[in-house]
Amino acid sequence: MKKFIVSICIILLAFSLMSCKENGTTDNVIVDVGESTKFTKEEINKAVVCVKQNFEFPACTLTKIWYSEEKSNTFIEGYFVNGGSSENIIVLLSNFDVDDSGDNPVLNPNSTYTDYNWILIRDSKTSDWEVTDFGY
Repeated sequence: MKKFIVSICIILLAFSLMSCKENGTTDNVIVDVGESTKFTKEEINKAVVCVKQNFEFPACTLTKIWYSEEKSNTFIEGYFVNGGSSENIIVLLSNFDVDDSGDNPVLNPNSTYTDYNWILIRDSKTSDWEVTDFGY
C-alpha cells in the first residue's frame, strides 16, 4: 500500500511539472512602471500583476512589461474613438520570447514578440484590474 501511495505521489508530481510548461513563464520579468499623472505606482503594479497572472501562452517567457503613459493614452484614444472614460483603462506593453519546442501552435517558434499590448479595465479606482484584450 505504501508503494502505491508513493507511486501516485510521483505521478501527480510529474503531471504538475508538465502542466507548468503549458502556461507561459513570468519569472525574472523586467518591470518598468514609468511616470504617470493618471495612476499611482501601486495601481500600475496591480495591473502588472494582473498581466503576469493572465500570461498563459504555452512555450513562452515574458521578459519585460512596462507602462508608457504616452503610448497608453494614444492607444486608448484610438480604442475609444466615440469617447468613453479612460480613468479606469490602462494599456501595458510587453516583450516575450517563444521557445523552439513547437509547443505553441499559434506563435512563431524561436522568436521574440515586442511591444505587445495588454488592455486592462476596472470598474472603479477600488476595483481590481481585468485583462479585456491583448495583441497588436
